[in-house]
Amino acid sequence: QLQFVESGGGLVQPGGSLNLSCVPSGFSLGWHAIGWFRRAPGKEREGVAVVHTRDGSTYYANSVKGRFTISRDNAKNTVYLEMNNLEPEDTGVYSCASNRHTAPAAVRDTAFRPREYDTWGRGTQVTVSS
Repeated sequence: QLQFVESGGGLVQPGGSLNLSCVPSGFSLGWHAIGWFRRAPGKEREGVAVVHTRDGSTYYANSVKGRFTISRDNAKNTVYLEMNNLEPEDTGVYSCASNRHTAPAAVRDTAFRPREYDTWGRGTQVTVSS
């Protein structure tokens, strides 16, 4: 079964930092766009950041702009999410997934729509609390 494996979550105080990693299990990132999503208790899944492995385009939710950075290392077949100045509202299970589309324009238009992603990981828990 194709899936992603996420790691790097944990408990951190407000203002702290975490670095998440996303590695595909048994396949290559190829030319897919990879997105990070999070789900807080009692809330719907929310798109956080997306990177297109083909051209490096990145997209961020307004709530994380200036604090989070998504990047990819094609040689290591890994996508990263660097999270700085974390807030309690960032708490949730963070999962990565691949977008169904490969064309940059289609990725841009569907970046934060979970239904446009077809391969997911189980996620890693991020808790921001004092």
